[in-house]
Amino acid sequence: MEPNRNVGPLYPDRHADLVKRCQQGERRAQYELYQQYVKAMYNVCLRIVNHEAEAEDVLQEAFIDAFTHINSFRGQSTFGAWLKQIVVNRAINHLRARRLELVDMESNRFGEDDGPDYADTEPFDEEGVQLEVERVRRAMQLLPEGYRVVLSLYLFEGYDHEEIGNVLNISETTSRTQYLRGKKRLLELLN
Repeated sequence: MEPNRNVGPLYPDRHADLVKRCQQGERRAQYELYQQYVKAMYNVCLRIVNHEAEAEDVLQEAFIDAFTHINSFRGQSTFGAWLKQIVVNRAINHLRARRLELVDMESNRFGEDDGPDYADTEPFDEEGVQLEVERVRRAMQLLPEGYRVVLSLYLFEGYDHEEIGNVLNISETTSRTQYLRGKKRLLELLN
């Protein structure tokens, strides 16, 4: 029995019709797709580059890349995942252009990891969540770039340490070290 070769994309995509219309060169579809993703992708950029105007620039360049190369999108992931990869790569390249220097793995600037981190045992306060989110966001902005980028990619973008290492051209061990030191520094800033 011959396998059915018309099974469609591996991942169903709720924006498949918009993507198809973009691939056919329809400007209105590009605008609609842009509107669907602009806010989320801006937040990705901002978490990585930590500067509003630069995040806007990176985002625009990423969308230009995406729409220029939209015919290479084959539906092997969702369009959002494909776009997010472009956005993250653009943001990382922007940081490299700013000469991102990750803290050296042997650096003792913030000390060694001194044991397990214990979660806050206080009950969850729904009314204070927004305040806490803002507090964490501000603390993240104060971290050195190397820590902030690794924490953002790991915690917010869902990358694992191997993927972070590949994207940043660092070892997996360095990614883990940056993550642990960044998390420790973030907790110090929050306390």
